[in-house]
Amino acid sequence: MKIGYARVSTDGQNLDLQRCALSAAGCERIFEDHGFSATRVTRPGLKAALRCLRRGDTLVVWRFDRLARSVPHLSSIISGLQRRGVGFASVTEAIDTSSEIGELILWVLGAVAGFERCLIKSRIAAGLDAARARGQQLGRRPSLSAEQRAEVKELLASQSVTAGELAERFHVHPRTIRRCLVRGAGDT
Repeated sequence: MKIGYARVSTDGQNLDLQRCALSAAGCERIFEDHGFSATRVTRPGLKAALRCLRRGDTLVVWRFDRLARSVPHLSSIISGLQRRGVGFASVTEAIDTSSEIGELILWVLGAVAGFERCLIKSRIAAGLDAARARGQQLGRRPSLSAEQRAEVKELLASQSVTAGELAERFHVHPRTIRRCLVRGAGDT
């Protein structure tokens, strides 16, 4: 059975073109998301379509970008379909995983997705290295200065105030005050 999925991002857009193309492709059922961006993780129409699919069925879309927001996202969805024994087809790109060429194209897409993930990781690492070289502090800034942490430790050691009172005084969570005792002076 061929199950169609159509999506438009805004309420002003129309699904007619996709519906016609999916019907012409032989889809017996068409699930839709109207006004949902591909970046939204939860799309009710897609969720229903994926739930409806059984082994041997094929998910059909008008174009790749109606299904996924990026190559890695598309690859992830299609891999999940393949694990379930479900095929995938795109009308516009003329790809059908039930054919050898369709399978090859998906392998290439998977390789591109893997390559894209590696590029992203290396760009992030290079950016972090460059920031460190400029002397930029990475990560969250400490809630308390070194002087404040020393004062907190001293006051807690003297037992003259509680962690809750110190938290109010320094405008932090009591857990931050307790961390001053557990961690080193530069960690809070």
